[in-house]
Amino acid sequence: MTQRRYRDNLGSFTRDELSVIEKKSICVIGCGGLGGYIIEFLGRVGLGHITAVDGDVFAVSNLNRQLLSTEETLGKQKPECAKERMGKVNSEINVRPVNEYITKENAATLVAGHDIVVDALDNGKTRIVLTEAAKNEGIPFVSGAIGGWHGRVIVLYPGHNVDFLWQGETPPTAGNLCFTAAHVASIQAAETIKALLNRPGIISGKLLEINLLTAQWDEIPLNFQ
Repeated sequence: MTQRRYRDNLGSFTRDELSVIEKKSICVIGCGGLGGYIIEFLGRVGLGHITAVDGDVFAVSNLNRQLLSTEETLGKQKPECAKERMGKVNSEINVRPVNEYITKENAATLVAGHDIVVDALDNGKTRIVLTEAAKNEGIPFVSGAIGGWHGRVIVLYPGHNVDFLWQGETPPTAGNLCFTAAHVASIQAAETIKALLNRPGIISGKLLEINLLTAQWDEIPLNFQ
């Protein structure tokens, strides 16, 4: 089953790289608009161990964009739904659901033991908490955010400090769209795999800004503090 399942990954990955991916462990913080797609993409690629963290349940307002949100999952814990979904898609993947919100008190424990942290949060204050935990653990941090037609992605390594990007009040919502979430999540998934395999071309040292309304990608150089 394994060889047939991942046959079409070959060409983009070597067999040795697929074996590396299978042994890696990531922590996805947030299982909503971004997180649901991220878990789906990485699970289908064959990433062996995924910790899915979120303290929320699905609501009707999630149905417009969140992959794991269906009329059947309304009121259910998001991480539990991520585990159930991946069990149907790829039973070879180990998804560990954690039904908690990330806080200053539990961030270090949640992040410990993983190879990468993937940020699928919706506010800057919690991202700052998460970046500190990833930095202390000595692992990369793959961040994504969306608002309406716009998205952004950045990859941080220990020693990088861009807290200024997330300080201040959260701006008014521009809405959240399913295709923006899927687009940004696909980039985060690709960056996660590249970082795990030490592939070149990682979005580090710059911020990728995406405008799907005008079909523009802008790379903004960053001065890490």
